Amino acid sequence: MPALADITIKKNDGSTDITYTGVAPSSGDSSPAVWKSASVGSAASHQPELRLTSRDANNGGKRALRATFVYPQIATNSTTGITSVVNRAMASVDFTIPKEMAATDVNEFVSQFSNLLDSTLIVACAKAGYSAS
Repeated sequence: MPALADITIKKNDGSTDITYTGVAPSSGDSSPAVWKSASVGSAASHQPELRLTSRDANNGGKRALRATFVYPQIATNSTTGITSVVNRAMASVDFTIPKEMAATDVNEFVSQFSNLLDSTLIVACAKAGYSAS
């Protein structure tokens, strides 16, 4: 199993790095590993969060992984000065990978799917909130 580590990605501007710090490793099946971006917001609830959970699926013949990502919108009340979460954007993805599938095929599946999600068209669709037409 891969060890928990920080993840550095590019922000929307395409040049600025943002780091998601590994804050909690998975303690086993159905227990999520958790990453947070501490550079956003001043409280833990203000920080974007990625969770990744894995477990056996279909009587142990497959591995199932579920990734969830939550990005809070924060605002400061001009009267009280209190900053709070006013909305949340969320995404999730489920992977089901047969244990008997060759590693080269699994690697290709994961790489192609991940790259498709990061493609210019899919990113533009997600930003617009509409599928390609």
